Amino acid sequence: MSFALRVVSSALLRRATSHHYGDHPRQVADLHRPAGSGPYPVAVVLHGGYWQPPWTKLIMRPLCLDLVRRDWVAWNVEYRRLGRDGGGWPQTFDDVATAIDHLAELGDRALDLTRVTLVGHSAGGQLALWAGGRPQLPAGAPGAAPRVRGEQVLAMAAVCDLVGAGRPARQLLGGSLEEVPERYAQADPMHRLPLAVPVGLVHAAGDETISVQRSREYAAAARAAGADVTLVEPPGGHRDPIDPRSVAWRAAAGWLSRPG
Repeated sequence: MSFALRVVSSALLRRATSHHYGDHPRQVADLHRPAGSGPYPVAVVLHGGYWQPPWTKLIMRPLCLDLVRRDWVAWNVEYRRLGRDGGGWPQTFDDVATAIDHLAELGDRALDLTRVTLVGHSAGGQLALWAGGRPQLPAGAPGAAPRVRGEQVLAMAAVCDLVGAGRPARQLLGGSLEEVPERYAQADPMHRLPLAVPVGLVHAAGDETISVQRSREYAAAARAAGADVTLVEPPGGHRDPIDPRSVAWRAAAGWLSRPG
């Protein structure tokens, strides 16, 4: 069975509740939660796709189901992407921040909002790293003054360097580093070091879409700046970290379940 078919078939196994955090059709997130009363830790899940169609939150549902199996709540976020969605700067970032803060409005006591992990894959990894630094953003910046804070970040096969990401990142931010340096200062993980929260990086050694070298460079720079960063390099390719059957996802889940 192909990866896409596995995603769809797994997604049909359990129904989530859908919540709109804004008026745009893309401003929606799915809540997957265990059946008990909790309280459970919460994973904010951010999909990749270089901030562009066609990928959506659907690709993350199997991972969300596995998180529920592990007694986590999963908040699977959709956001405006580049193109006709009207995403980019600052809309994509506003959406991610608003979706995270919307957790405080759900009124669900099964959600422990003191134990929130920001989980992102590929371009979603960049968004998770950005969201992890929201409390340190300057006043008035997109995403500043969060109502709900991420206590840690799990970035898988992440775009850790927006300058190195080339054209898609320039489209996301509306220009190059020389043209909009203030946007890179706020959005580029390499410009936001050190984060004040622990960061787990899971990057498959055989990733042909985003080289593991990107995560190595981020980890080295973050550690030099005094950050708490763990890098794991399991076997596999770019999508392995979001496949619940993979060694890469088991490594990621292991980091989530570590003591303390």
